[in-house]
Amino acid sequence: MEQHMKASLTRRTFLAGSAVAAATAGLALSGCGSNDTSSSSGSTDSGTAASGGALTVASMNTTDTYMPFNCSKALALGANWHVMEGLYELDMATYKPYAALAAGDPVEVSETEYEVALRDGAAFSDGTPVTAEDVVKSYERTIGEKGALYLSMLNFIDSISAKDDSTVTIKLAYPFSLLKERLPLIKVAPASASDDVLTSQPVGTGPWMYASAPTEQAIEFAPNPNYNGSHPAKADTMHWDIIADDTARTTALQEGTVQVMESVPADVADQLNAAGATVDDVQSFGLAFIMFNTKKKPFDDYRVRQAFLYAIDMEKLINNALSGKATPLKSFLPENHANFHEASTVYAYDPEKAKSLLAEAGVSDLSIVLNTTDTGFIVALAPQIQNDLKEIGVTVTEIKSEPSKTMYPNYTDTDDPQFDVVLAPGDPSCFGLDPDLLMNWWYGDNTWTQKRTQWKGSDEFAQLQDLLSQAAQAADGSAQQELWNQCFDLIAEQVPLYPLFHRTVSTGYWADQLDGFKAIGTTSVSMIDVAPKA
Repeated sequence: MEQHMKASLTRRTFLAGSAVAAATAGLALSGCGSNDTSSSSGSTDSGTAASGGALTVASMNTTDTYMPFNCSKALALGANWHVMEGLYELDMATYKPYAALAAGDPVEVSETEYEVALRDGAAFSDGTPVTAEDVVKSYERTIGEKGALYLSMLNFIDSISAKDDSTVTIKLAYPFSLLKERLPLIKVAPASASDDVLTSQPVGTGPWMYASAPTEQAIEFAPNPNYNGSHPAKADTMHWDIIADDTARTTALQEGTVQVMESVPADVADQLNAAGATVDDVQSFGLAFIMFNTKKKPFDDYRVRQAFLYAIDMEKLINNALSGKATPLKSFLPENHANFHEASTVYAYDPEKAKSLLAEAGVSDLSIVLNTTDTGFIVALAPQIQNDLKEIGVTVTEIKSEPSKTMYPNYTDTDDPQFDVVLAPGDPSCFGLDPDLLMNWWYGDNTWTQKRTQWKGSDEFAQLQDLLSQAAQAADGSAQQELWNQCFDLIAEQVPLYPLFHRTVSTGYWADQLDGFKAIGTTSVSMIDVAPKA
């Protein structure tokens, strides 16, 4: 079974002050039977690093950990793409998998057993040779207690063991078509590396290495002198400034302090256009979501949760807060996704229906606290949502905005969460685009359902897990799609957590200073195979 995916790229490019519309392109993800192990971003003839110049990036995100085995922070994920490798990696511009630490494609022993040989001569940046035991230990740590966030996306694996020093055996719990697409989740680190080292300055086998421990202000990268893969570093240094403030980040790009700027606010594209920079808009899976404490009344009633979604004027929200750079939902997936299915419940703006649902649930004079992250566009959404909810008789007494690194630990990830509703950004497409992965991120048996939505334990949660399991094991593509469609319908009906829209991701850069740079449709930036122009 080979599962194909597509995701349209809609690019509005401002180059040297003139708008140039680029073509829409389809992206394909091939199953593990594919023979294509190269990245479409191009490869080099040797593993030697190109010399000359520096790469500079302004990142919008922050993090307090670079631990690769349970990473969900956008900054750490993006940085680790350059430092850490799995057996396979994804070209983030196309989502095509390519052999990274692996020497080539998995060798099929049976439909539930594969062998993968390691890249000949592979070594960590500290010079230590990579062995199969390093892969095994990394897998065990990834699915262990501290890596539980990835577990539901890797539960098709029964075991990974060392066949010999340079070959691993992967046994599957059931036949699974997307092996190469999922193995990038398992980043390989030295078996002896401590949690403290991996949290502050991980050691990997990628083309770059952390030159020093990242700080709250910046990350310094250096070429990995022991890298022998096909995507070597193409600059002498790489520097990322961590600039959460939109205005400061825009100034950094406009004044040429950096070559690439992550997350261009919609209202500054013309400003960067006038400066001669390029801004690429890529339609993405990235979204804002609303999340409910389903163990706290009245949010234990799905009709109350639905009422909130009917109450929000999505079109107005998108136009006012995002300058139109997002698409309203008809399902959990965006319409340009190959597996799109219009859900049985679609949330068009309907305040009267919202009031009716609250009345059916016996709810009146409801007051809530709205917790949000401090992400720029999320903060911009909150006031209108507060006003929309007021129109259906729900009072938002307070909007609490703070960084995700404190919001989640303080309010949702506690022993007895007492929050009401959360508004936050999310984008698991940084891990891949297949529906099983995207749904398992938020609705699998993990932190999201155990702590945050607290949806685990409900009959509907159990029903969804059963459907996801059946779909993952389905041998027929149409049968798999039908099972996924049932999942989309169930999620849209129950909405313990649900997207408000899918965003367009805007990235700014100086095209005349870079070779090989491509904007991507997910959080962070990829500088793999990018070189500064002379």
